[in-house]
Amino acid sequence: MIDYKRNVALLSAAQALLLTNGVTLVAINGLLGMQLAADKHFATLPLTTYVVGGAIATLPAAFFMKRFGRRAGFMLGGGMGLLGALVSALGVALGSFWLLCLGTLFAGTYNAFGQQYRFAATDACPPSWKSKAISLTLAGGILGGVLGPETSKLTRTLLEPNYLASYLALIAFAALSIAIASRLDIPPLTVSEQKAQGRPLREIARQPAFIVAVVAAAAGYGVMNLLMTATPLAMDYCGLPFSDTAFILQWHVIGMFAPSFFTGDLIKRFGIEKILLTGAVLMATCVAIALSGVTLMHFWWALVLLGIGWNFLFIGGTSLLTNTHRPEEKAKVQGTNDFIVLGVQGVTSLSSGALISGAGWYSLNTFALPAIALTGLTTLIWWLSRSQSKAS
Repeated sequence: MIDYKRNVALLSAAQALLLTNGVTLVAINGLLGMQLAADKHFATLPLTTYVVGGAIATLPAAFFMKRFGRRAGFMLGGGMGLLGALVSALGVALGSFWLLCLGTLFAGTYNAFGQQYRFAATDACPPSWKSKAISLTLAGGILGGVLGPETSKLTRTLLEPNYLASYLALIAFAALSIAIASRLDIPPLTVSEQKAQGRPLREIARQPAFIVAVVAAAAGYGVMNLLMTATPLAMDYCGLPFSDTAFILQWHVIGMFAPSFFTGDLIKRFGIEKILLTGAVLMATCVAIALSGVTLMHFWWALVLLGIGWNFLFIGGTSLLTNTHRPEEKAKVQGTNDFIVLGVQGVTSLSSGALISGAGWYSLNTFALPAIALTGLTTLIWWLSRSQSKAS
């Protein structure tokens, strides 16, 4: 019998390592890009290539795991993370901006496989436990939220040139993720499920629930990524020390993942619609605080609320998405969802550098408002239409 709770615990540990990798890169890539890039408008390009690498690999990762299973896929993803950290370290050692971008492109592939952790948690658990399995898996990000900034602080000047040791540390974390993935016991799809195609994607995508799920996840991730990526640069422009930046990122990631311990229960109690709307309201509040000042506490409150809002939108959207497909359809549905999410991340990563350098922190925040409004509107329309259907 499959021990689904053991799998969730292992996936949560793997999520912690994935977030350690991701948060460390967020903390240092923009600052390092500012040092190495000839054109400072491209300072966040190493973060963009990280997201682009993930977007490119999302569908191949999903179909690889459909064919070879979750364990093989997550081990391959960890190997790509190891390779990405190694190439990035080489780029830092040689002072090569473009080699650094290549390394983060490989690291993005690791993220593409890691995005499937939350879906893998639902593969062998009872339907009533799905939201909780997703939440608890993502809760591992709390440890990553602490380890990532601490890693960047402790290793930043450990070796010359600066940041070299940071990327070398990520090699060890990726190796550990491979070891954890090797202990997973998730049943593969049956031969018939591997060969079955299911409904056409266009038919699945016409479902209102699918649209709401994708909009919530993509908008939530896009807004979060736009503001989070720009925050280290904004704080640097405001004269705040790197230790404050690491502190803010720690609390931001805690805000992202600490609610995961109860988000699944909240969804069961209040419904996905209310959780999604609450997430949108929290993100709007984050923007309002960010527009009201640039002190350390303004950044702290804004980034914590941004993280909680993301948690509600991402877990709510993920839980809703699992109800829109059959087992044989999950690779293309989950892969397409993550491709869209990471594609939006790529756009926001690239634009954040240009916006913070050109328009400034205040203007950058206003660009987040339409996406937040779209999320709230689509969720509200879907909720009202469901209520009318039930009433009739």
